[in-house]
Amino acid sequence: MHHVLAFWLLILAMNFAQAAENSTAPVLVELWPGAVPDEDGKLGPERTRLSPKLDRKQVEVTEPTQLITDVSKPLIAIHRPDQAKNSGAAMVICPGGGYWDLYWELEGQEVAAWLNSIGITGVILKYRVPRRPDEPKNEPARRPLQDAQRAVRLVRNHAVKWGIHPDRIGIVGFSAGGHLALSTATSFEKRTYEPVDTIDQISSRPNFAVSVYPGYLKAKDKDELAPGLQIPKGTPPIFLAHGGEDLISPPEHSVLMYLALRRASVPAELHVYAGAAHDFGVRTNAHPYSTWTTSCAQWLRELGFL
Repeated sequence: MHHVLAFWLLILAMNFAQAAENSTAPVLVELWPGAVPDEDGKLGPERTRLSPKLDRKQVEVTEPTQLITDVSKPLIAIHRPDQAKNSGAAMVICPGGGYWDLYWELEGQEVAAWLNSIGITGVILKYRVPRRPDEPKNEPARRPLQDAQRAVRLVRNHAVKWGIHPDRIGIVGFSAGGHLALSTATSFEKRTYEPVDTIDQISSRPNFAVSVYPGYLKAKDKDELAPGLQIPKGTPPIFLAHGGEDLISPPEHSVLMYLALRRASVPAELHVYAGAAHDFGVRTNAHPYSTWTTSCAQWLRELGFL
């Protein structure tokens, strides 16, 4: 009788383990083991709200979607693909929001679902927003880059555990998150915070980067990259996608970045979609801009990451 009971307990445990493995719930991991660097703890509790309804001339997705703000404890949410599809690649996802909010649904969860569909682990980065008082509103915020560098290191440290190849870790971002993705891809030579543990000895250089309708790349009133942006030797391959009629972040941001990458002999691909505005995310429809995800997946295959 005891042997029969033990047998069924074993079967039950295996079923629970299989169910956990197949669960769609993401694994949540805080970025920092103790105190968050450069954080004074004066921010109120984290909040979730809906984005404002905007005009079609401004954005492609006009209905409200979920935003997250008042983030003082950054983390990553790991969404793994089905085991049969898993390519071993992963991408840290940086939602946009002007460094004030995170468009968590449109440019986070939906992106992770797309990545999972092509066999990539999606790692949504909940970086610190809004801007703190010492971060000027017309410039990129400082703290999110600290979180992004730490996120890449953390994913690389846990790569084997999470079914990821440590040399197939990329980063993708949208709008301000697109700037953050490019900043991470070009700032790997310098750590932006004091090391807190051995994970900070690991490289923060992503193996590839994808930036979609990014901002903060163009210098004000000049056709050149914004001050502080450089393309060092070893910058990984970069894919850029932008709307030709983007009023929030004009396409010149991506065009100038593409030209700078070419001059630095960095492999790059640029897609500008005529008539497209801001905030199209990864949603599919009849408009040409919605094909950027197919082009991006093909680009990744050609590079050997899929």
